[in-house]
Amino acid sequence: MNRQVLLSFDVEEFDMPLEYQFNIPVDEQMRIGIEGLNAITPILETVPSTLFTTANFANHCPERISKLALSHEIASHTFYHTAYETADLLKSRLRLEEISGQKITGLRMPRMRPVLMEDVKAAGYTYDSSINPTWLPGRYNNFHLPRTVYTENGIKRIPASVSPGIRIPLFWLSFKNMPYALYLKLCRQTIAKDGYICLYFHPWEFTPIEQFGLPGYTRRWCGPALVERLLQLVKDLSKDAEFSTMNQI
Repeated sequence: MNRQVLLSFDVEEFDMPLEYQFNIPVDEQMRIGIEGLNAITPILETVPSTLFTTANFANHCPERISKLALSHEIASHTFYHTAYETADLLKSRLRLEEISGQKITGLRMPRMRPVLMEDVKAAGYTYDSSINPTWLPGRYNNFHLPRTVYTENGIKRIPASVSPGIRIPLFWLSFKNMPYALYLKLCRQTIAKDGYICLYFHPWEFTPIEQFGLPGYTRRWCGPALVERLLQLVKDLSKDAEFSTMNQI
């Protein structure tokens, strides 16, 4: 297998301010989500990616999702980003298949919530990317889980990448808050060790989000500056590996 960069985006309604008691109407959540998709167009035009999409968001811009499906993998981020019930696994897959014209094989739970692989398999998926195999205060402690691809109950599990050894997470918050040179070094170490790297971001990060009551560490490097930062990462990692969609690993 050639070395791979698995770049993904969680394409969703921008409901994160609700976690910090900042009221944001649904139409505003959708507007910012769509603006985020517009903002990352230069990245999506450069390399293939996997777009983990809520069916709720896709229902608000079906033509856009259908067009993106021509060049990228569409995967499920369940039906709604905040509310969830097990039936949403199947409902979201079927709706996203209808909109995208693709067979939907991948799942990522919002906020990396735990999910039973029996339920994922029953809903018709073949892989899941709902694990960050590290410790994140207030969220999860997954040090006991494998840090690379493994199989559980017939489902391929593709964790978000963490560095070898001490498992420094390489997700969106690290990209925002680490010095770029250090982040790039850790990415390259991970690719060299594992043969691939799995990175994820959110389109809304690439819009101005300073006014929504979010902690500073979540909105650092937002808007156009973050687009340029990620374009630089794409350019740099292209020297080490090929960009692929998640269903190609």
